[in-house]
Amino acid sequence: MFSVRSHARWAVPLVLGMASLGVVAPPVSASGAAAPVRDDFNGDGYADLAVGAPHGTVGGQSQAGYVTVMYGGPQGLSTGHRTIISRSTSGVPGGPARNQRFGLQMSKGDLDGDGYADLVIGTGSSTAGAVVVWGGARGLTGGTSIAATDTQTGDFDGDGHLDLAVFRAGFATGDDPIGTTASLWKGPIKRSGAAAAKTPFDHAHLQYIDIHDGATGDLDRDGRSDLVLTGYCGDGSHCSRVYLSGPSGLAQPADGYPSGDSAALGDVDGDGYDDLVTGFSDDNSVTVVPGTASGLGAQGTWTSYTQDTPGVPGAREEEDSFGASVSVADVTGDGIADVAIGAPGENGAEGVVDVLRGSRTGLTGAGAQAFTQDTRGVPGAAEAGDGFGQTVKLLDLDRDHHADLAVDATNEDRGNGTVWVLRGRSTGVTTDAALAFGGKAVGAPYTKAAFGFELK
Repeated sequence: MFSVRSHARWAVPLVLGMASLGVVAPPVSASGAAAPVRDDFNGDGYADLAVGAPHGTVGGQSQAGYVTVMYGGPQGLSTGHRTIISRSTSGVPGGPARNQRFGLQMSKGDLDGDGYADLVIGTGSSTAGAVVVWGGARGLTGGTSIAATDTQTGDFDGDGHLDLAVFRAGFATGDDPIGTTASLWKGPIKRSGAAAAKTPFDHAHLQYIDIHDGATGDLDRDGRSDLVLTGYCGDGSHCSRVYLSGPSGLAQPADGYPSGDSAALGDVDGDGYDDLVTGFSDDNSVTVVPGTASGLGAQGTWTSYTQDTPGVPGAREEEDSFGASVSVADVTGDGIADVAIGAPGENGAEGVVDVLRGSRTGLTGAGAQAFTQDTRGVPGAAEAGDGFGQTVKLLDLDRDHHADLAVDATNEDRGNGTVWVLRGRSTGVTTDAALAFGGKAVGAPYTKAAFGFELK
């Protein structure tokens, strides 16, 4: 289950410098089931968190960008167990370049079938291309260039091998999108970058959208991955596109679906079908569409949530941007996924994250939680403009069967950026062992780096 959100842009001057370092993650604990391979880069059984800092200066090049991989362990994350990856890292092809924004988007999964998750790092440049960094017992190393700005991973044909959806998109600054070309690469993907087959994908629609992120899951439980994409659709608006898998490939559903600026897939009602969770930051709402044996549920089954929904903390206000980011995973360990929702515009853009619980009757406001930098136990202090909740990610980092909550505030500390990790428990998200870190804490360039802009 993966999450996506709209990519807000900043026009800020950046002056940084770069370092590159790798550290092996801690040994495997005997307790708990191993993390899914697609989340585990070093094969130690713990999920790992990739943090993008696309505005970081590398090799003297402003906005060249880098990624920090934080390796999970029995105590969760530690700033001492990480790998920093940039275009200046040994084995990674290419070199740092101004405005490349390496780390703007990422996807992950075991592309070559060796039992270790790999990381595909996208960029904010339509010409620089993405890089696949390969997982192994010592963590992520090496790299292979592919012609893409962003990617998504999933088993789209149901053959048991992970496939790669590859997108080369424009980054429009005006009213009209530049457009996207796309293809599906059949897995396994060799480390040379060769795929079993490459098939063009939906040029008729995507040529009018700048695709910048996405998510995969199984809405109809047919063993094939379905796909949701988000991007810029023109006139200042973002939208999403849904594709259902089938014997003849991926195709948009015949019936309609909500098209917002963030989206995630996960089973919030425990019926075995992933559901579509879509955020509408302009409307300050989130809509859930249930997955069914025939695909997405009809419009009469859709449910929308706002900060005015009973049980949800706060109040619906015009500038909150509730729904700017969404992520889906099981926090409480009851076998039903919960939803984290970012509202980075809350209270003068101090920002807040709400966590809503899944149940057998679907997502509910009952028992909902809210977190800001002023919440007891959360490090720091809420300040206007921080944008806490611009990106959220739910992921079980300590293998205790409770998803933990990672949150960024990209504008924290005058644009340096900070990431918080709050532990998941049976009672929900807690702050008793909260961790906050930025580029400086992990030994990376940090000034105006937008650390945490992307979380995978």
